[in-house]
Amino acid sequence: MILDNFLVTDQVAIVTGAGQGIGRGVAIGLAEAGADVVLAARTRADLEDVAKLVEATGRRAHIVVADVMQTAELERLVAETLEVFGRLDILVNNAGGTGPRPAMTTSERFFETAFRFNVTAPFLLTQLAARAMVDTTGQGAVVNISSRSSDMVMSSFVAYGSAKAALNMMTKNLAAELAPRVRVNAISVGGVATKGLASVLTDDRLREQYERNTPMRRPGQPEDIACAVLYFASPAAAWVTGKVLQVDGGVESPAFDVPAPPLEPSGA
Repeated sequence: MILDNFLVTDQVAIVTGAGQGIGRGVAIGLAEAGADVVLAARTRADLEDVAKLVEATGRRAHIVVADVMQTAELERLVAETLEVFGRLDILVNNAGGTGPRPAMTTSERFFETAFRFNVTAPFLLTQLAARAMVDTTGQGAVVNISSRSSDMVMSSFVAYGSAKAALNMMTKNLAAELAPRVRVNAISVGGVATKGLASVLTDDRLREQYERNTPMRRPGQPEDIACAVLYFASPAAAWVTGKVLQVDGGVESPAFDVPAPPLEPSGA
């Protein structure tokens, strides 16, 4: 049956940023589709909660407390995955994010940190994971979680938007080099009802503006993204690589705005 192509039975997945929000939803979704899941994030308590939900599906969960900003911890994450499960099939680079900041108050350190978190860390982990996938199972799939800020002009998001645009291009370049054994795709996510969007969704005025400007008239849910991840990770997408799928409720312009102060002459 065609639905069998959407199963990842007995495969092993790493999900970064798995303790909350999209990562949590993705981890549970992959487990429901048959995968054992390695849960990576910085907060053990969050991971323990997700592990219980993964195990409730009948699949195994393994917790790795790790900071993706540290190369040694990325190496440990993959090494521990192989030690526990003996294989790796799926990597979901979900950890990322950078808060809004007007361009003229964005420091060199803030800008470079955004790239480290959203581009360099996924790149390094993909290198490690691709090698592990090919050496243990002969093939695999990588899914990068990007953002619509990568291709829409949004004030106060110069660091984040630039970094996610780079992630999209990285996805395409890696896909060309790692094919046909490892497929690499990305999901360009719109506003999802997670902690990162809480300041919008808890403000009646901003929420109304967001929903009015979103054709589907609601924020996304982690499960909306998990379904797209499952497609890219599963045999259903066996002939798909190097693509960036927009999962965003239909927006073609920002659903809300974070205003930046106008640039004025110094001393004005």
